[in-house]
Amino acid sequence: MTTDVLQPSFEDLGLPLSQVTFCVVDLETTGSAAEDSITEVGAVKVRGGQMLGEFQTLVNPNTHIPALVAVLTGITESMVAGAPKLAEVLPSFLEFSAGCVLVAHNAGFDIGFLTRACQAHGYPWPQPVVVDTVSLARQVLLRDEVPNVKLSTLAAHFHTSTTPNHRALADARATVDVLHGLLERVGNLGCSTLEDLQEFTRRVSPQRRAKRGMAQGIPRAPGVYQFVADLEGADGRPRRQVLYVGKSHNLHRRVASYFTAAETRPRIDEMVRIATSVETTVCRTPLEADVLELRLIAAHSPRYNRRSKFPERQLWLKLTREAFPRLSIVRTVAPDDALYFGPFRRRAAAEEAMLVLYDAFPIRQCTARLSPRRPTSACALAGMGRCCAPCELAVTPDQYALLTERVRSCLTLDVGPVVRGVEPKLRRLVRAQRYEDAAVLTERLEGFTRAALRHHRLASLAGCPQIVAACRTEVGWEIHVIRHGRLVAAALARPGEVPQQVARDAVTVAEWVPAPPGPAPAATIEETERIADWLERPGVRLIEVDGEWSWPVRIGPVASARIRIGA
Repeated sequence: MTTDVLQPSFEDLGLPLSQVTFCVVDLETTGSAAEDSITEVGAVKVRGGQMLGEFQTLVNPNTHIPALVAVLTGITESMVAGAPKLAEVLPSFLEFSAGCVLVAHNAGFDIGFLTRACQAHGYPWPQPVVVDTVSLARQVLLRDEVPNVKLSTLAAHFHTSTTPNHRALADARATVDVLHGLLERVGNLGCSTLEDLQEFTRRVSPQRRAKRGMAQGIPRAPGVYQFVADLEGADGRPRRQVLYVGKSHNLHRRVASYFTAAETRPRIDEMVRIATSVETTVCRTPLEADVLELRLIAAHSPRYNRRSKFPERQLWLKLTREAFPRLSIVRTVAPDDALYFGPFRRRAAAEEAMLVLYDAFPIRQCTARLSPRRPTSACALAGMGRCCAPCELAVTPDQYALLTERVRSCLTLDVGPVVRGVEPKLRRLVRAQRYEDAAVLTERLEGFTRAALRHHRLASLAGCPQIVAACRTEVGWEIHVIRHGRLVAAALARPGEVPQQVARDAVTVAEWVPAPPGPAPAATIEETERIADWLERPGVRLIEVDGEWSWPVRIGPVASARIRIGA
């Protein structure tokens, strides 16, 4: 694996807190209900610890100010009688706070009043990022530090230069000092960007948040990550266990997300609590990361990965090699020169494909080994005309060979005979108005043709000793070397490098792979399918093909397009 790290973008890094312009706002109102009015606006604009400006004005609410509110704030009706109305104040405040991150203590109160004011006076609300110092304090400060998160309590805790007194500008100034005190605390916990700050205001368990440091030092590059833990083994000694494996185009950003509110899966929360470290491997291309992720999951069977822990468990339909061949469902492809068709993920799917062939051809369904010279008694299927009865020597081995050759042809060249062989039964079901049975048969046929396409798509790659292909991307040419359906080398030719030379170097260091038996690839089925997906992408160019990467025309959905009930 390469250790080159891609140059991170500003989007990847996030906006550093030192470059964020905060507008700390505080409002005084006639009450806390939605129908109450604003009586004073105070705001302080700061960036990097430096004050950039202040905004303060009384507002004529055009309504009575309750006596209790007047005593609390010191704002009387006579004080606001000559003050501008909200319609005059609002444009000035919106201009003052434009482009800023709004900060307020109990932001839901202040932002709610501002939002309703914009709606009432026909101004679009700018949808700024909002930071609530109440929520931030609850996440950062412990109970033994402060008994509550009131502004007066936090102002005393952080020794603010201004004492809050329920006047807008004074409270805004105090909130600025509280904000800076909280930012200093979160900075010690690895919070350095605006995006990190937003996460701190959300509900994340302290155990998960405490492990944010695991993301430090992880490269901002594509690759694979593993959450691991040192857990006690059966012998009482700590043993390294892989808990979870994943991949990402940006390892740092993806791993960091596990410690934020963006991750809501309960099982992943449990996994993060258990994990003791994160290991990463930088990959040259996304396909290399895909494949490495699959291999690591197969190797470690991580308990928190939900995908199949046994990707190697596949089923195949086998046409045996004997005097009177038969169909059999097997788990592995053996080097016995028999015909194998598949793979199938479920036994039911393999059995459905077998039933399609039985409907189309009178091949024997019994499992006994039959002699070409000594007859045995026939089963009921022979009497029903659904078997050519090789058991009682109703056909010779040569005649039966012609029948099995037709089956072989359907599996390797053309699914048309299967479709045509089932059509008479399908028509009979439709004429008898047995539409549900006809639909089952139609679905079975479509499943068979999909299996045929999958078979040839995989078998064609498995049969190629080597394929070298490249695809141009924004960062350069992605180059992959594939042998018998297995990714054996990956490279990235960056601007200024010669792709052909990079490809030759990749071939030189590529893993050697022996030819697998039959149509099975030299990798897991899922890996080969990922490779096929990449090879079939628009823009992929073939540099070298050793073998024949193709499959028959009369295979798959195009060949089965005529399957219709009553067609």
